[in-house]
Amino acid sequence: MGQTPDWIAVDWGTTHMRAWLMLHDGTILDRRDSDKGMGGLSRDQFEPVLTDLLSDLASDTKLPVIVCGMAGSRQGWAEAPYVAVPCVPPGGDAATRVASDHWDVRILPGVKQSNPADVMRGEETQIAGFLASEPDFDGILCLPGTHNKWVHISAGEIVSFRTFMTGEIFALLAEQSVLRHSVDTDGWDEAAFTAALSDTMSRPSDLAGKLFSLRAEGLLNDMPAAEAKSRLSALLIGSELAAAKPYWLGQQVVILGEGAVARAYEVALNAQAAMVRCVDAENMTLAGLTSAYSQLQESTS
Repeated sequence: MGQTPDWIAVDWGTTHMRAWLMLHDGTILDRRDSDKGMGGLSRDQFEPVLTDLLSDLASDTKLPVIVCGMAGSRQGWAEAPYVAVPCVPPGGDAATRVASDHWDVRILPGVKQSNPADVMRGEETQIAGFLASEPDFDGILCLPGTHNKWVHISAGEIVSFRTFMTGEIFALLAEQSVLRHSVDTDGWDEAAFTAALSDTMSRPSDLAGKLFSLRAEGLLNDMPAAEAKSRLSALLIGSELAAAKPYWLGQQVVILGEGAVARAYEVALNAQAAMVRCVDAENMTLAGLTSAYSQLQESTS
């Protein structure tokens, strides 16, 4: 490539990683993706994977690399210890430096909560990016994903948070349970979603029974796969919303996400008359990494 970046921003998750080639002023020169996530790597494979992805870069010095996500887990490149809530989203001053032959690597820490026990890795960087643009925000952040998180933000700090395995449960039921025969589709039925959501919010206790009814209705009444899939999503999200009501009820809610999953949460919260809006999660991740890089530059200047 023509121009050498000043630093590299990396979001390294369990199943994939993203790297942005950055200039000091925030200009993005390039974005690169890899399917070599933390879950498939041993500790000694992280540096070769990164070096291979950036093999065309020529530099006389070790370029700074700021990493967030699961690369900092116990099974990752190097463990970056958790910071306990309440806390400002940890940035460059809390990063763990990793020995590397080719790069100046700093891995950002995750955040932990003792009661109820909970952890996050990667989401705290999205939160830092969001607060960089809205420092006076006071309310709730919803971060949809495999493990959806509800985060209480006040005075620029993460006060508390709660994680729900809704996305993972949906995947397990849709791909490995008897319901896989009923929901095998990319279709979506929003009317079915909102109806099932309302029913679930009113009576969340019989979730297990409602789940099997999806299979039975497919067998007996030829329920379309799109309706079954939408109702399955509503059952799980509705159950989550019922449990997470202390977080979102009467609060300003911002969803850090895009795509179908974020849209489902937005529809669900709107149906409950919640004050909700969405922002782009990838932009927030990059903003959080950029903020961490700026902190490091200030501390070394």
